[in-house]
Amino acid sequence: MAAAVTWIPLFVGNCVFGTYGDPTGLLAGLRDTRAQQTALYPLVGRLFVHPLEHATFLRLPEHIAVPPTVRLTYQAHLQGHPDLPRWLRYTQRSPYSPGFLYGTPTPEDRGRQVIEVTAYNRDSFDTTRQRLLLLIEDPGGPQLPYQAEFLVRSHDVEEVLPSTPANRFLTALGGLWEPGELQLLNITSALDRGGRVPLPIEGRKEGVYIKVGSATPFSTCLKMVASPDSYARCAQGQPPLLSCYDSLAPHFRVDWCNVSLVDKSVPEPLDEVPTPGDGILEHDPFFCPPTEATGRDFLADALVTLLVPLLVALLLTLLLAYIMCCRREGQLKRDMATSDIQMVHHCTIHGNTEELRQMAASREVPRPLSTLPMFNVRTGERLPPRVDSAQVPLILDQH
Repeated sequence: MAAAVTWIPLFVGNCVFGTYGDPTGLLAGLRDTRAQQTALYPLVGRLFVHPLEHATFLRLPEHIAVPPTVRLTYQAHLQGHPDLPRWLRYTQRSPYSPGFLYGTPTPEDRGRQVIEVTAYNRDSFDTTRQRLLLLIEDPGGPQLPYQAEFLVRSHDVEEVLPSTPANRFLTALGGLWEPGELQLLNITSALDRGGRVPLPIEGRKEGVYIKVGSATPFSTCLKMVASPDSYARCAQGQPPLLSCYDSLAPHFRVDWCNVSLVDKSVPEPLDEVPTPGDGILEHDPFFCPPTEATGRDFLADALVTLLVPLLVALLLTLLLAYIMCCRREGQLKRDMATSDIQMVHHCTIHGNTEELRQMAASREVPRPLSTLPMFNVRTGERLPPRVDSAQVPLILDQH
């Protein structure tokens, strides 16, 4: 018989913390890949936290603890989609620690959603799947119009998601608020708000934003912390105004310069909706548009528009032709302005070019001077024309 997995809900106010138990205690491993299904009931506007415990997916007996060396990682997504819904987030610090699915559903998310979770055993490479059926409903009880958000710099997000630190934070915050029921509305990592990853130094944390709601108005102490005078002191690097004892210390180090209070007890005035008119302007004595347009001949305008550019182009063409063709200096003037040495060089190059062309056209021509035997004026010796130039010394006296 297959093992029955039950979900044991833990309630902190209206915040649901889910955990699992294995009453029958069968099998230790991830060998059964059949998806288990569990029904959960998140509430709109309330924090939802669901831990992904190693014991749930390993299905160890109750009397056997999870070995500390087991490494499990999880992958969660909305059924039929590659990612989670926009309101739900997943976090896991390391394969040795449990994972968490947490978030706050909005009224648009009301209804039924199925989350598929796959666990991977990094040691044995076994996998198992679990299907979470989320039935998102409206919360019961009074509304929570008074909402406060705190930045806790002494914790990471996965350290405040379990029920124990969450209860401790609400209990400590009760000393700063008027008596009344406090409920967690949202928890967000400071990294999701643009915070920086801390240095790997002991005691440095990422920080977490905790949003709390209540039906009781804010206390005088909280109002003073969020006052403009307190923000002005924070801008100057001074501590904010805190008229009461910090009951959150030393377990939670709150950045009192990042406290925001939202009062939704007073409804916001609705924007005035403009009344549509009939589309006809009222009579204005200063605006008298003409009722009839007189006839007009556009022939003259068309001729001016076309003929003037053509005439200008024709004049420019005639001017360019006169400069290029009628004002040439001539070859004689060019030769007279050229130096004799340049003319000799030009004539020599021209004569050699003509000689090479004649040799290429007909081979029955006298050999060029460059192929005639070499004659030494001192010794009278003649060298044959077809000798290897590499063997002939550059200076004949050295031969």
